[in-house]
Amino acid sequence: MAATDDSLRKSLADKQAAVDAQGNAVRALKAAGAPKPDIDAAIETLNALKLEKTSIERSLIGGSDTREAFRQAVVNTLERRLFYIPSFKIYRGVAGLFDYGPPGCAVKSNVLSFWRQHFVLEENMLEVDCPCVTPEVVLKASGHVDKFTDLMVKDEKTGTCYRADHLLKDFCNEKLQRDLALSSDKVSELKHVLATLDDLSAEELGAKIKEYEIVAPETKNALSDPYPFNLMFQTSIGPSGLSPGFMRPETAQGIFVNFKDLYYYNGNKLPFAAAQIGQAFRNEISPRQGLLRVREFTLAEIEHFVDPQDKSHPKYAEVADLEFLMFPREQQMSAQSAKRIPLRDAVSKGIVNNETLGYFIGRVYLFLTRLGIDKERLRFRQHLANEMAHYAADCWDAEIECSYGWIECVGIADRSAYDLRAHTDKSGVALVAQEKFSEPKEVEKLVITPVKKELGLAFKGNQRMVVEALEAMPEKEALDMKAALESKGEVEFEVCTLGKNVTIKKNMVTIQKEIKKEHQRVFTPSVIEPSFGIGRIIYCLFEHTFYTRPSKAGDEQLNVFRFPPLVAPIKCTVFPLVQNQKYEEVAKLISKSLTAAGISHKIDTTGTSIGKRYARTDELGVPFAITVDSTSSVTIRERDSKDQVRVDVEKAAIVVKEVTDGHRTWEDVWSTFPHHSSTSADD
Repeated sequence: MAATDDSLRKSLADKQAAVDAQGNAVRALKAAGAPKPDIDAAIETLNALKLEKTSIERSLIGGSDTREAFRQAVVNTLERRLFYIPSFKIYRGVAGLFDYGPPGCAVKSNVLSFWRQHFVLEENMLEVDCPCVTPEVVLKASGHVDKFTDLMVKDEKTGTCYRADHLLKDFCNEKLQRDLALSSDKVSELKHVLATLDDLSAEELGAKIKEYEIVAPETKNALSDPYPFNLMFQTSIGPSGLSPGFMRPETAQGIFVNFKDLYYYNGNKLPFAAAQIGQAFRNEISPRQGLLRVREFTLAEIEHFVDPQDKSHPKYAEVADLEFLMFPREQQMSAQSAKRIPLRDAVSKGIVNNETLGYFIGRVYLFLTRLGIDKERLRFRQHLANEMAHYAADCWDAEIECSYGWIECVGIADRSAYDLRAHTDKSGVALVAQEKFSEPKEVEKLVITPVKKELGLAFKGNQRMVVEALEAMPEKEALDMKAALESKGEVEFEVCTLGKNVTIKKNMVTIQKEIKKEHQRVFTPSVIEPSFGIGRIIYCLFEHTFYTRPSKAGDEQLNVFRFPPLVAPIKCTVFPLVQNQKYEEVAKLISKSLTAAGISHKIDTTGTSIGKRYARTDELGVPFAITVDSTSSVTIRERDSKDQVRVDVEKAAIVVKEVTDGHRTWEDVWSTFPHHSSTSADD
């Protein structure tokens, strides 16, 4: 395997060199004013080389042993350069908790800044900031108290806990990857288990663990039967301990409970979106996979409120022509692969439920690819029926491929009106919107009239909660109740606020349709929710931008992060070529100009060779380096091509600013200023 890895790494380095050379050729053609067909042909060759390089990268992380080696190289670099490290390391750390160091903080800050620009500012969203500590009643209404659980098993001797579904999933994957003697029937069986894993009850999961003789990974001891474990961190609010609360498992509930005020702030108009960035907490049973499964993490969530009768979007046309990898449930169920589908076709054919959901899928694609996520390793997977909540209209996950496989990083869901209705029922505050009619309309309306006298006799102190539950019934449920009462005389009815079913008799409620004149329509809005796991996106970005290339002497492999300037932790470094007071004065002058322009940078005045200084900053993903080798002009080096241009001292900060802000391309800079290519760039 090591020899294969070395061969692939050499192929990758050779392909990177070919990409760099072809990039130089494209720039040279542009600078020379070559005919457009010649430039287009050169660009086509460049794109083909980039695809071949991506293919080699995917091969390099293809096998499980090779994936592990690649991952270890990335993680070692990230921890050594202090992008992130385990929290409380001097006390041996705590699983699932990590600290971001200076470059990691800068990357995270840049990602969140772009998220705000791309979503909050461009979509005119209402940003809020709600507390992490949440009263129990809020999470009871949302369903988290009762249902936010994973099934857990324990090592019967040591008490170590594991997620039951993860053990079964790991067993099946290990068998499929390594046991070449498996029969076709056994392969089909294991694949079926993986496909239906989310459907298995505690009893069925336990039965599979026993059938496959799965034991504790470290000790090989027997495991307990699976049982539910609530993932929320519980606390109490105030010194009395009488007001229970939880650390929020998501940021969305703070937006839902503020809907009434946000709707008013927005001029009582729909649609509108609210957004929130903040910490969330999940007491994971067995955290693993570094930043991908942690106990405290940053979420960026959007709740886009829309009329359920009109889910069109005014800006849908802006993304409709995008084409990218999509994995509809039909392809998953028939064991096919994801395929490129134009977004317009996915929406028009009903693969994606509605325009607004499609619009946000397109916007998420643009966000991730502009950050630096490889579009060939990004897909949008539709939830299978067994994954979707009963109330959801449609759900898609943006999954990014890394050394751990395909990782869900963004969820985009049409949650219908479930959340606002749940909080309306629990709080008694109507979280609704209104559509005013220009002329009164005659409408056939279902009228539910509880008979309070009879309900009072039957339920006494609980009468009010039963009345409210009856009045809040959706139309279909009310019509089903009407039919049952007419045929049987009584029906079982769930009252959420009581936490139990009650018996409703025919004399306790009347349900009938009436013609009424209405001046407005009152309705509960639907919500489209894109939810971003920022840590997961950042880790996948680390892997997608990491590569190695040989040193000038060819005796070692140098690590590089090819971050786009948008997210790079430091945009530019400034190097006096040698330790010389005049050069250092010029470096300080350029530093002041960079600071004034808002460009993060670092000065390195050490006597180390220029090649080693370049290598150090390449390993941090710094896209540009200014080298001071005279008092009148300097060179600017681009990280990936290693090409350099020469500019006047007073123009250096301006050029870097224009390129890092996206107002100018490096190709344009290359064609404008005197330059030399990577063959001699690091001499």
